[in-house]
Amino acid sequence: MTTTIPGPDGQPRCRWCAAAPEFFPYHDNEWGFPVDDDRRLFEKLSLEGFQSGLSWRTILAKRENFRAAFHGFDFDKVARFTERDVARLLQDAGIIRHRGKIEAVIHNAGRAREMVDREGSLAAFFWRYEPDAAKLGIPQTVSTSAESLALSKDLKKLGWKFVGPTTVYAFMQAMGLVNDHAEGCSIRARVERARGGFKRPAGGKGPAHPR
Repeated sequence: MTTTIPGPDGQPRCRWCAAAPEFFPYHDNEWGFPVDDDRRLFEKLSLEGFQSGLSWRTILAKRENFRAAFHGFDFDKVARFTERDVARLLQDAGIIRHRGKIEAVIHNAGRAREMVDREGSLAAFFWRYEPDAAKLGIPQTVSTSAESLALSKDLKKLGWKFVGPTTVYAFMQAMGLVNDHAEGCSIRARVERARGGFKRPAGGKGPAHPR
């Protein structure tokens, strides 16, 4: 099976873009490009938790609603949410109204604040789990990795919820810790250049996954 399809400009894109036309701009401008912004990292990990059991198309279509509901995923603000906020969110038809997932985001916001206090930033912690690119296999052939297993395990030890290894691996793909664009995808080289010029966050005191 071919791993690419023609994009709107006729150039090849990862095959998963065929599932929805709105995937093309997300794929071309976001997916796989390295991110060190803590709010974006927290947002993506939160949305991956909401996606559990659902499609990314559903989440992407509601992403702006999620951002409005969770104050732009400012985890300092989200950590202060109360049961009244949970009740409000359960009435918000613009998001996924799942109590467990909503409460997990609020809970994880508190863990994110703790991580910043300890590590300096979320980015400093997450980027220590970047795998050695030379040891990666064929793109998009696995849904977990040794690094996602390690990151999931360590996040759970720190009290985070909805951070299983598959969820964490999807987060790593999206936030550029791996370049999982198909070998023939026209965006792969752009992502690789972005990763090459990306300054990895420094700092942190927690466990570093061996590379």
